[in-house]
Amino acid sequence: MFADAEPWYDPGERLQAGAAQRLSSMKKTYIVDTNVLVHDPQALFKFEDNELIVPIYVLEEIDRFKRDTTERGRNAREVARVFDALREEHGSLAQGIPVNGQGRLKVYVPDSRPRLNIALDPSSGDHAIIQTAIEIRDAQPDRPTIFITMDVNLRIRADALGLKTQAYENQSVEPEALETGIRELDIGEAELERFFAAGQVEVDDEALYPNVCVVLRQRGNSQRSALGRVDASGRLIRKLLGPREGVMGIRPRNKEQSFAMDLLLDNSVRLVTLVGMAGTGKTLMALAAGLSLSVVDGTYSRLLVSRPVIPLGRDLGYLPGDVQEKMGPWMKPIFDNLEYLLIGSGTRRRGVPDIDSLLQGGQIEIEPLAYIRGRSLPQQYVIVDEAQNLTPHEVKTVITRCAEGTKIVLTGDPFQIDNPYVDSSTNGLSVVADRLRSEPLAGHVVLRKGERSELANLAASKL
Repeated sequence: MFADAEPWYDPGERLQAGAAQRLSSMKKTYIVDTNVLVHDPQALFKFEDNELIVPIYVLEEIDRFKRDTTERGRNAREVARVFDALREEHGSLAQGIPVNGQGRLKVYVPDSRPRLNIALDPSSGDHAIIQTAIEIRDAQPDRPTIFITMDVNLRIRADALGLKTQAYENQSVEPEALETGIRELDIGEAELERFFAAGQVEVDDEALYPNVCVVLRQRGNSQRSALGRVDASGRLIRKLLGPREGVMGIRPRNKEQSFAMDLLLDNSVRLVTLVGMAGTGKTLMALAAGLSLSVVDGTYSRLLVSRPVIPLGRDLGYLPGDVQEKMGPWMKPIFDNLEYLLIGSGTRRRGVPDIDSLLQGGQIEIEPLAYIRGRSLPQQYVIVDEAQNLTPHEVKTVITRCAEGTKIVLTGDPFQIDNPYVDSSTNGLSVVADRLRSEPLAGHVVLRKGERSELANLAASKL
């Protein structure tokens, strides 16, 4: 759950094996920072049988955040409600209350505001929290005391002041460790021939799971291969669904795109996560599949496209006009892709109206992500672009809006994050892709090869 940067005891001490084991199993005291609770309001219940101490200064910061209309404000209000419910059920938080059966939660209130004996700003809330953690550590020298924060700079400062510190990683997935959603499998020549003839082959491999994409290679002749995807049972590999003529004029250019298109077109897969760098075709393929299934085939009543409104670089400030006019600059990448799909290389797609007609007719809806909260979205094809800028809680909120018959696609690049409150390992896209990848309703692919242009590939890999 937490990443230990180093053992809490002096590495120079010579410990017998039994003593080291007792130290590792010893109950610990965790002091939690404000950003942990704002990131995950349920973090109070995720420290197992250890003692969790919340400095009173954390509650002061949460009180300031509660008026925000952002996700941070909503989470701050949720944290306050959780504390209040615990207080009503168990009594004084300052005296300490039980949580998780064997764990304990306490709000620490010092006799006076801590005074730093070093040249740091004494009025800083961060420094007051750090000094509180130091006091708690010194008051119980025989017990490991660890400061938990998601703020990298605060971890560095705490470490410089002699505190043991860790990152909160209950909802964390390192991008390098994220499953690609693609496996390679060697099979015999007869099995491969059966796959070509029947369009499917049964395999018994514990490493496979529902909707994982598979490259089948002939044993002894790796140049002979086929692409398939495991069905919901986890035992049958089927051929991909992508039509030869492509979708809305778009044809996959590599195996990752072929796998992605197959997942996007399969109505039994209700959640698809596409992860990849800029230019890998995530958004274009999602829009092509969405247009085909909603506008052309009528499988879904509407194509709903949304993305978080987070600027790259300096914000331009307030924009004039109604909601659609305000969203214009943020949704320009979506409109660029839609225009390419509908008009193509100068010839409008036969039988498909223009963008304005589709918007006015309600077949395509461009919605700010903030307006999705509270809605119920039945029988729709939903695309959330730039999902790496969402917290796990925000992604959960969006997915839980999906009613019966709705398919949702999350696209993004964990290495291109503009949201200051998440990073490449704690963003909602990575967490969802990791947590749900083996579920029968979910599919996931990491796209690695850029197809936008040679220049775009050069910039993505070298800059």
